[in-house]
Amino acid sequence: MLFRSHLRIHAIQRDLEKVRGGRATQRRQRQAVPLATIALVGYTNAGKSTLFNRLTGAGVMADAKMFATLDPTVRHVTLPSRRKVLMSDTVGFIRNLPTTLVKAFRATLEEVTEAELLLHVVDASSPQAPEHTAHVMATLAEIGADTTPQILVLNKADAIEGETDAATLARRILEDPERQPAGACTISAKTGNGVDELLAKIDQTLTLDPVSHAIFRIPAAQGAAIHLLHERGKVLKTRYVRDKCVMEAEVPESVRRRLVEYLAKS
Repeated sequence: MLFRSHLRIHAIQRDLEKVRGGRATQRRQRQAVPLATIALVGYTNAGKSTLFNRLTGAGVMADAKMFATLDPTVRHVTLPSRRKVLMSDTVGFIRNLPTTLVKAFRATLEEVTEAELLLHVVDASSPQAPEHTAHVMATLAEIGADTTPQILVLNKADAIEGETDAATLARRILEDPERQPAGACTISAKTGNGVDELLAKIDQTLTLDPVSHAIFRIPAAQGAAIHLLHERGKVLKTRYVRDKCVMEAEVPESVRRRLVEYLAKS
């Protein structure tokens, strides 16, 4: 039994080191793309992978077993504002990690330290939620990610009896009120309830590639520019003035820069 446990730990350690190398290469490639990165963090079995699948449509294994998600998967997500972001799932946090795995485990969390926003997923139905949340907070502090904006995602609301107000649940779960994250949302990743509100809160919280109001005068023949505005912005009004398409829209800064030559003079 002891021998099998040793082999298991060795195999996990080897896999973690492979993941670390692969993620470093992929992060360098993504840094050339001006998209915000959101990382899901949380205690094991909080429902991170289920939420990741819900938000991205990815088929990531959702398994209660320890280390079910060794390789953080990254996918695009389009927010209500039409901004695109990158979302990554990470290995679930646990207490009393074997000392032989601590270093390699921390290395896989490098994805977290470079994120612009953390979604801290908590199993709000668990009696151990305060203890698990405190452990995740402590681990984030250890890796230098405790100052990153964070949304507390109170998951498994469908399994909670009585009051499920986000502020009320957050007060019960957070040991230190002074460490209140940027906001809290009550959701059920299983049923999808509350996910739209979560996406809206992400939109409000992210500062990278901010959205602003603008009016563009685009030649009707410039179909690519008009398509970009529809695809990446939220078009509010459209009218045609002679050979120009006049479009009022809410757009991310990255799109505004690409279409700066068509900005209407105030």
